[in-house]
Amino acid sequence: MDKKGFLILYKGFVRPHLKYAIQSWSPYLRGDIDKLEKVQRRATRLIAGYKKLSYGERLHRLGLTTLEQRRLRGDLIETYKIVTGKEKISSSQFFTPYSSNYNTRGHCYKLTTTRCHLDLRKNFFSQRVVHHWNELPDSVVNASTVNTFKNRLDREWGNKSSQ
Repeated sequence: MDKKGFLILYKGFVRPHLKYAIQSWSPYLRGDIDKLEKVQRRATRLIAGYKKLSYGERLHRLGLTTLEQRRLRGDLIETYKIVTGKEKISSSQFFTPYSSNYNTRGHCYKLTTTRCHLDLRKNFFSQRVVHHWNELPDSVVNASTVNTFKNRLDREWGNKSSQ
């Protein structure tokens, strides 16, 4: 199979099954994450000339990312939509804004987590995304549109991986 044919088939038939409702049931156990990733890892080995390459190199040459990184990207995009009011959902239903009189670092949309007594709650969307959201620079979070946010996020991650 060649690269072009693989990408068409993979993105059209395989990846949608791996991503179905992923933001709601997002796996947090390492074993579950690895099982999903194993599907992509095995699929990328089907391309002629890619079998002996490392998984990271195969993804790089195909222009793909790990499924775990795709889930995080989806979480951050959804957080952006909720926090900036682009979704018709009140952000107070999911998130607690960070409030401090001494907020000199970070962006104006910083969030805080609530205390959890159950492991189930610790892995809920509004808890798992806060740390990653607060790490984003001001230039990414203050995007005016969703597409601008996506482009800036991808550029930021590209800069971090090249350092």
